[in-house]
Amino acid sequence: MPRWLKGTTVCPWSTRAAFLADKEGTRMKELRSLLAGTVAIQARFLALRLESALPKILASVPAEKREYIHRNFYRVAAEPLGMYALVDYVNFKGEGILLSERYNGEGWGLLQVLEGMGSGSALREFSDAAMRVLTHRVVNAPSSRDEGRWLPGWKNRVRTYADGL
Repeated sequence: MPRWLKGTTVCPWSTRAAFLADKEGTRMKELRSLLAGTVAIQARFLALRLESALPKILASVPAEKREYIHRNFYRVAAEPLGMYALVDYVNFKGEGILLSERYNGEGWGLLQVLEGMGSGSALREFSDAAMRVLTHRVVNAPSSRDEGRWLPGWKNRVRTYADGL
């Protein structure tokens, strides 16, 4: 771990412009080296997050919803890109069970995506549900957050779940 990063609890760059300006700087080179050298650890962290997500999600919903959510989770997981979609989404937007993952009472996490799936192709349903959930997030977000600026990128990201990388 680079010395300048130890104990840091905030982003070392104060703005996106400062981050981009440091592209070839010493700190950025050290950060790239750290990330490249810990890929296996990062992947394990992402997998563990997903592994712990489903039990938390199921515990947070009424009993009558659990089978539907469980079934949709494993329908997606069984697809060739399914684990990628599940791991990416839960690490991207969370489980959807915390109050901090809600605007106007509506969540945007993995729970809400699994709830919003239909009975068609699992990855297409997952991707489409994620787009709807994220669109609702933007609609429900406080206008001061201007989350609409991120929606095109979010949609591009979740489109890869069904269309491939």
